[in-house]
Amino acid sequence: MDAVTYELIKKDPRTKARRGRLHTPHGDVETPVFMPVGTAATVKAVFPEELKEMGAQIILSNTYHLYLRPGADIVREAGGLHKFMNWDRPILTDSGGFQVFSLGVMRKITEEGASFRSHIDGSKHMLSPEKSMEVQNALGSDIMMAFDECIPYPADYEYARKSTERTSRWLERCKKAHKDTSRQSLFGIMQGGMYRDLREKSARDIVQLDLPGYAIGGLSVGEPRETMYSVLDYAADLLPENKPRYVMGVGTPDHLFEGVERGIDMFDCVLPTRLARNGAAMTSQGRISIKNAKYERDFTPLDHECHCYTCTHYSRAYLRHLFKANEILSSMLLSYHNLYFLVHTMENIRKAIEEDRFLEYKREFYLKYGDYETLLR
Repeated sequence: MDAVTYELIKKDPRTKARRGRLHTPHGDVETPVFMPVGTAATVKAVFPEELKEMGAQIILSNTYHLYLRPGADIVREAGGLHKFMNWDRPILTDSGGFQVFSLGVMRKITEEGASFRSHIDGSKHMLSPEKSMEVQNALGSDIMMAFDECIPYPADYEYARKSTERTSRWLERCKKAHKDTSRQSLFGIMQGGMYRDLREKSARDIVQLDLPGYAIGGLSVGEPRETMYSVLDYAADLLPENKPRYVMGVGTPDHLFEGVERGIDMFDCVLPTRLARNGAAMTSQGRISIKNAKYERDFTPLDHECHCYTCTHYSRAYLRHLFKANEILSSMLLSYHNLYFLVHTMENIRKAIEEDRFLEYKREFYLKYGDYETLLR
């Protein structure tokens, strides 16, 4: 039996939104879900205990970064990633593909895999489907992602075709290299760029391998959001209804709502903590920059509708002071708030689906958040 299974609980009567549950070796995950990103075995500026406190169910870590530092052998010796980072809930690891391909001139792609130079010390490495599986097996995550090539935007048709076909061949090698399916589950990744026929071909190729879950890759790579939505309009329908569907690297509130409406169950993004380190906060009234001078004497909470630790204890004026003074606490408090905001938005989405009022909740959220353009589409 696969380590991870999916239970479809309820479908929204007016959209493709769905309420489900992932069963994993480290606990159940209620979906749709947003996964905080802990790139180097830590969600930046947030304690694991705080993640639990805010309701985070599953986090994502990065194969490429952990392979380079501290090394998969050290994580294995520590008892796996869960013990190493003191997180006893589910973990998903990406394959390292996106990071390797983002290196540009520092990497070369062949049928064997991707050879690259480390961004840390310039040392030479080769990451192949087999190597990615080996590293992820050592990390011990509940969900392992297949090694793929993330097609950039824009990309011409011929490049996208060859890349997509290679990703399918790599997935077969990943499945062959991954042995212990009772401990870890391998998810495949659909590619195809922005070309529908390539997406359809990719979906056929990966679905025939009968994996426990599937992701839609190659989105949120610089394309207009209308283009992303047009791909999602049909992409989720190409994947099995009885398996979880995951859109990689997506985490703005509008993308979460639009993805859920199109049948997506899982999301991840570094955005909430990255924004926090740059003095920005997601709030019910839209994104704000705490750097603005107008908050210098604003002693009200960051978000009047938020009940997180940051909003119940500190003012905008104090948060602005911390950021301007370059204090570490600024990143900690803003990261906590941004993650809490997305985790609880997803919690509200799940409840809305259960109560057959997803579209009403979406409209209510957008009207306050200020995303009128999407509402008027």
